[in-house]
Amino acid sequence: MYKEYKQLNLPEIGKEVLKRWKAENIFAKSISNRPASKPYTFYEGPPSANGMPGIHHVMARTIKDIFCRYKTLKGYQVKRKGGWDTHGLPIELAVEKSLGITKEDIGVKISVEEYNNACRREVMKYTDVWNDLTEKMGYWVDLENPYITYQNEYIETLWFLLKDLYNKGLLYKGYTIQPYSPAAGTGLSSHELNQPGTYKNVKDTTIVAQFRLDKGQLHPLMNVLVESSEEDVAFLAWTTTPWTLPGNSALAVGPKIEYVKIKTFNQYTGLPVSAILAKNLVNKYFKAEAENASFQDYKLGDKLIPWQCVAEFKGEEMIGLRYHQLMPYVTSEELLEKAFRVIPGDFVSTEDGTGIVHIAPTYGADDFRVAKEAGVPAILVKDENGKEVPTVDRTGRFVKEITDFAGRFVKEEYYSAEERADKDFRPTDVLIAIKLKEENKAFEVKKYEHSYPHCWRTDKPVLYYPLDSWFIRTTAVKEQLVELNKTINWKPETTGSGRFGNWLENLVDWNLSRSRYWGTTSTNLAHRR
Repeated sequence: MYKEYKQLNLPEIGKEVLKRWKAENIFAKSISNRPASKPYTFYEGPPSANGMPGIHHVMARTIKDIFCRYKTLKGYQVKRKGGWDTHGLPIELAVEKSLGITKEDIGVKISVEEYNNACRREVMKYTDVWNDLTEKMGYWVDLENPYITYQNEYIETLWFLLKDLYNKGLLYKGYTIQPYSPAAGTGLSSHELNQPGTYKNVKDTTIVAQFRLDKGQLHPLMNVLVESSEEDVAFLAWTTTPWTLPGNSALAVGPKIEYVKIKTFNQYTGLPVSAILAKNLVNKYFKAEAENASFQDYKLGDKLIPWQCVAEFKGEEMIGLRYHQLMPYVTSEELLEKAFRVIPGDFVSTEDGTGIVHIAPTYGADDFRVAKEAGVPAILVKDENGKEVPTVDRTGRFVKEITDFAGRFVKEEYYSAEERADKDFRPTDVLIAIKLKEENKAFEVKKYEHSYPHCWRTDKPVLYYPLDSWFIRTTAVKEQLVELNKTINWKPETTGSGRFGNWLENLVDWNLSRSRYWGTTSTNLAHRR
């Protein structure tokens, strides 16, 4: 009655099953034999055919197939539509590499139409390999009539969705600080920043800079901070990104944090300085055995640098104090009037640094927010079109106005391996540290290991950068999303209550914009609906 197998040969059995399925059109029958009145529709989250499939695709498709087959056995008519994701950065990078161009060459050395046609050819490069895998693994999905994201029908669907969001008041254009990849030439979403391996431990040159107090101002705290006209009084602020210092326009303090004034010497110049920092962080920068040591006997190079605490005060007392611009490459009447002052910051802590945060509004979301709340302008320059831009362009280089470093990449990794191998090569952060040391504006310079975000496609460091973008106001329905998430039967349950639930609790508006020529920014819009 049943065929007897002398030994188990799974590959041969698999071939026999596939042969029968094909000969008898079993997949189609599994649909037609079920009532249309009991549908279960499945759209596959589409793979991209510009790359070879891997074992992870087999695993993911197997899981998808299990659900569809289960519903079929339960009597549902399970139509399963396959598709191809033809947009996105991987295609563009592959095309640019094959054509020997960069993003800046598009529209100059090659027309946008020619570039897009090259992308169109690239995206379906391995379709035959994918189709062969689909059949061999026994994955049932309709690839005769797939949805393809570059086809007009699909794009029109996205426009319909965008129109629907606009009509509901959920679509808007905004100016915000966003993670931006100079290497890829586009902003990144929070999802992309959460890809595995995007945060890497790196050793960067960090600087505790001396921001000199403006002694000519009227402020209630001045009689505490300044004892004589010759006294050099400076706020100490720590940064792991020294390249942002030319963009500094404020210093943030915690209103409830205790601060102190410490009389001491600068370790690089030997000159006396009265340093202001958080009381809880004094021991991080000053050795206990050097407290109240002889100031008269100190000489440059001594291991123990004398220090003395001469005043204490709250952060809220410091608000409004003015200081001199640290790196005055770009200045204006507006900046001199409204910038270079101490402002409150709700994110300031004493866990690290100095308890005083250097604020560059064009390079940090928190910086942008508190500066805007305090009426502190950002440091901007005008490009060749008269448009105001930050002191670093979108390639990651300083603009010409930053004269000492004009044209230099702000991150070492943006330079080629050959350039970095040169014996005379110095990263920009190191050059900035040297300059500040020579100008008696660096209190401490050292390497610091910390976690830093990288672009998941190019593996290069990300910058936080001001961009005009289109957003979907997801925060408008945040409470509803959180409540609906609780109704989902997550397996395992911790996925919904943990990672996904936490993401919803900290939801921000969805940034749609991508600075690219090929593809739509909303490829995922349709299959997230």
